[in-house]
Amino acid sequence: MTHGTTGSEIVVGVDPDPAEPSEPALDWAAEEAARRNLPLRLLVSIPPLHDTQHVDTVPHYLSLKSQAERALASAAGTVVRRRPALPVTTELFDGMPARVICRTAARRARLIVLGSRRLTRPEEIVSARSVVVPVSAQADCPVVVVREPAHPTAESALVVGVDGSESSRSAVAFAVEEASLRHAGVHALWAWRRPAVSLRDEAAGTAERRRLLAETVAGWAEEYPDVRITQDVVRGHPVEELARASADALAVVAGRRGRGGYSGMRLGSVVHGLLHRATCPVITVPA
Repeated sequence: MTHGTTGSEIVVGVDPDPAEPSEPALDWAAEEAARRNLPLRLLVSIPPLHDTQHVDTVPHYLSLKSQAERALASAAGTVVRRRPALPVTTELFDGMPARVICRTAARRARLIVLGSRRLTRPEEIVSARSVVVPVSAQADCPVVVVREPAHPTAESALVVGVDGSESSRSAVAFAVEEASLRHAGVHALWAWRRPAVSLRDEAAGTAERRRLLAETVAGWAEEYPDVRITQDVVRGHPVEELARASADALAVVAGRRGRGGYSGMRLGSVVHGLLHRATCPVITVPA
């Protein structure tokens, strides 16, 4: 089972800014590449410079290129020191980073791994520095965003959000596969908010969601008998409940689009919220 993802390598977007910590994402990606027996490809892209008609941009471009080359060399060196047997390649591009990563990864990536600059929501929309949101929204493969170093956990499990959508079914498929590779468990969670006006009985609504949740995870225990799958339906905001459940998780997995989202965007509101709230890696899975 590969969740329909047939890429032949793990792709990492390296941040050329030395002030931005990249080691958590590098460590996660290198471990994943070794686990899947895949090579690691490190990418940096130099965004286009503005006002090219009135200013000589060559010195600035050369400075950015030198900085990007140093970032690639440093990242590759970090990986090689820690995993000398892991095949690592580097590539430097010109262009908007998110667009370059999606285009390049579309041909080769099993997974895309990114660090987070912790941009505000307005910055994510208007800034050329924004990479996490557009890549998570547009990539053809799962995207992993690693904000912090891995933390020790007593319960080795991945948390996956379920809401009955096709996107969340894809997320469950990926979560179970990933858990099997990691010898971990999966906690499938359906969080729901009661509408302000509802004619349905609350107990009946909970029971219906438990039934749908059980249908979503049905069959995976048989296909992956080594993965312990638990299920839960809770009341509350999905972002808050998933972030709380994943506080000690290996990762939180969510479908790219659920039953809610922003008009004109491919990224669901739950994923967008988790990118800001979750302390563990956030894995976005396209349907």
